[in-house]
Amino acid sequence: MQSKLFVGNLAWEVTADDLKALFASAGTVVDAAVINDKMTGRSRGFGFVTMSSDEEAKAAVEKLNQADLKGRKINVNVARPMEPRQ
Repeated sequence: MQSKLFVGNLAWEVTADDLKALFASAGTVVDAAVINDKMTGRSRGFGFVTMSSDEEAKAAVEKLNQADLKGRKINVNVARPMEPRQ
């Protein structure tokens, strides 16, 4: 089973490769993405990382929540399903 993590408070210059490199210290990274604004193409300041197991996801949250990445303390939580929009 795979576990998806929400990563918030990212610096504008953080890339998906930066997330992969950071989270690799906690386990196997299946996928990493930084979410960009559709109009400007600029980072929206958050992203998602998918780890290969629930155990690695928990380890990543414990190890990397409030870690420094490019001068900012990131927030790492288990991602929740997107709520339907009205």
